[in-house]
Amino acid sequence: MNLEQLRSFVEVARFGNFTRAAEELYLAQPSLSRQIAALEHDLGAELFHRARGGSTLTVAGESLLPLARRMLADAESVRRELAELAGLERGRVRLGATPTLCISLVAEVLSAFHAEHPAIELHLSEQGSRGLLDELAGGELDLALVTTTDATAPGRVTVTPLLVEELVVVSSAAAPPVTDRETISLAEVARLPQIVFSSTYDLRAATDAAFRVASLAPEVVLEGAEMDAVLRFVERGLGVAIVPALVLIDRPRLRAVRLAERALDRTISLAMPADVAPTAAVEVMRRTIAAEATAFAARAGETMRVAGPVSAD
Repeated sequence: MNLEQLRSFVEVARFGNFTRAAEELYLAQPSLSRQIAALEHDLGAELFHRARGGSTLTVAGESLLPLARRMLADAESVRRELAELAGLERGRVRLGATPTLCISLVAEVLSAFHAEHPAIELHLSEQGSRGLLDELAGGELDLALVTTTDATAPGRVTVTPLLVEELVVVSSAAAPPVTDRETISLAEVARLPQIVFSSTYDLRAATDAAFRVASLAPEVVLEGAEMDAVLRFVERGLGVAIVPALVLIDRPRLRAVRLAERALDRTISLAMPADVAPTAAVEVMRRTIAAEATAFAARAGETMRVAGPVSAD
């Protein structure tokens, strides 16, 4: 006697009909009949009076029905209890991410995770990498997606590289291309009207440093915007911007060109507390992040590659 046989028995008893019970269980009727026959053989008693008009319970079947329902309910209770202990139907995950990643990779991660584990409570902290690493070290987050190298991480945090992506120059797809070549130099970009990020962005510091090293002074038409606003302004032709390749996925109103200076890239890393064992829910989130990061790299082509050993297995 097994749970599948009991489930089949309860459904036949509920409908009084093998055909309808088989449809409810997504079984072929012969398979359902074999399960009931095997159950009757194991118990040494017939459970149904079979007739053309339907099937009714025998005395043995009437005795078994409440017991079968209780056993199935107990089995479901055990399954739920074990799932809750594993942290997959109850609990929370506190994830941090930079603003750039929140409008791209994180949206896909949270969508995939919530679809599989809708009862898990999700908390998101959106800020720069330095603030996220401080929150991890202080026990306020379970894991975070950052763009800071592990050399700058606090001692109580481990940082594992996920993706390396190029920074590209974007312009409005409705305007003429900024160049007819496959790449554009920083010197050429400096002569174009630019929209630049808030000074709190790690990305702003990286691009400022690149222009400074090249002794260039970019022409800035708008300064201090957040990522989503920058992309919208570019779409409307206000200027160009230097952005991570990741944010261009599914944005057909933007045109991108790669920089000739390939040194302008960034590493996206997964940061976690070094001295705290992750819950099962956090571990599932880690695997979800790894899987979605790999999928993003495949979609981005040459502008992005998988950087580290984080496994989705």
